[in-house]
Amino acid sequence: MFDRLSSLVIALTLLGVAAIFAALAGGDAATIAILTLAGLAAAAIVHAATPAVAAESPLEPPESPLAAQPPSLLRHPDFARWADQETDPLLGTVDNIVTVANDAAIRLLGRHIVGADIRTAIRHPAATEWLAEAKDSAELHTINLVDFPRPGQRWTMRIAALSGGDRIIFLSDRSALDAADRMRSDFVANASHELRTPLAAILGYVETLQDMNGEANGEIRHRFLSIIDREARRMQQLVIDLLSISRVEADRFRRPTAEVDLREIVQTTIAQLRDSEAARAKDIVAKLGDAPLPMLGDAAQLGQLAHNIISNAMKYGHAGTPVTVELAREGKRARFAVTDQGDGIAPDHIPRLTERFYRVDEARSRSVGGTGLGLAIVKHIGERHQGQLDIESELGKGTRVSLAFPLSEGH
Repeated sequence: MFDRLSSLVIALTLLGVAAIFAALAGGDAATIAILTLAGLAAAAIVHAATPAVAAESPLEPPESPLAAQPPSLLRHPDFARWADQETDPLLGTVDNIVTVANDAAIRLLGRHIVGADIRTAIRHPAATEWLAEAKDSAELHTINLVDFPRPGQRWTMRIAALSGGDRIIFLSDRSALDAADRMRSDFVANASHELRTPLAAILGYVETLQDMNGEANGEIRHRFLSIIDREARRMQQLVIDLLSISRVEADRFRRPTAEVDLREIVQTTIAQLRDSEAARAKDIVAKLGDAPLPMLGDAAQLGQLAHNIISNAMKYGHAGTPVTVELAREGKRARFAVTDQGDGIAPDHIPRLTERFYRVDEARSRSVGGTGLGLAIVKHIGERHQGQLDIESELGKGTRVSLAFPLSEGH
């Protein structure tokens, strides 16, 4: 089928041939002019009557309306590859049917979720209620999933709506963050309680002395003032420990770079305890060896660690029994160990000894001046110095607390 341009060219060609023949036949100028005008009119009519043909090849089919739609992101070959690289669970749904689930989602919910309805794949009332409403807002929605997938855990579900009823669903575990928040709240509550108890005792005895108006005899005054002094020192030690644990936690991700001698630090700590007025200082038995034990460390923090462990052994061991402090080299590590001969600790308490304010025997701990933070500080200092903490205890025989620290390279 000719297009308009082809028809026009043919008509003009025929017109030219007719005009030439008319001239050769002896036609006059008027006849030739009339013939030319008639031919031009015929060519114009032919050009207008001939339908236009698309520039494309007639063999190519017309474009389908469906082909003009943008392709689905979920069906893109790279989407599943990217989804599997995500560490958090991720799902893709088309009309509420799960078509894509990354490895993390399968580990959490099971392999059967692919091809299932998302409202049954994520079995939680809050998720089911939101998904049942089939919202297609472009806004990123976040839903809290409490006690999901097990009691005591919390996850969040974020939903991104795409075109064509497609959705991407992100799941994030918030259980650890909730636990950290609870720990912070408990820490503040416990610290407030620990400070309030000695403060109440101090205020109470001060008010009693004031009410006596000097009527109390010297013995009563001395006893009351001794209690006030003891409780004030207990409060002071608690404040010191609170500040210490805050500083240690702030430094726990900064590895020490200075080289120190662990043997010298422990030896200095023992000397300070023996020179102090601490009870049972004479019971300390040191087995430190003669060789230096160089390591990368913070001398002040390691001294505090040694002081806390030795002081605990002195408090909870039986009076008159040895508190043995040992240092030994074990390959490329140095082990610092303190052993007491006391009542010992039941096995179910040992995993919790490094928790802040945790006490095996609260009444006894208070009577000996414990704040409940000593081993928590030890734990954080040990972690900063890559030390491995080990607590062994036997009821009726005593407790051994030890840490193994890496020595400096080349030693």
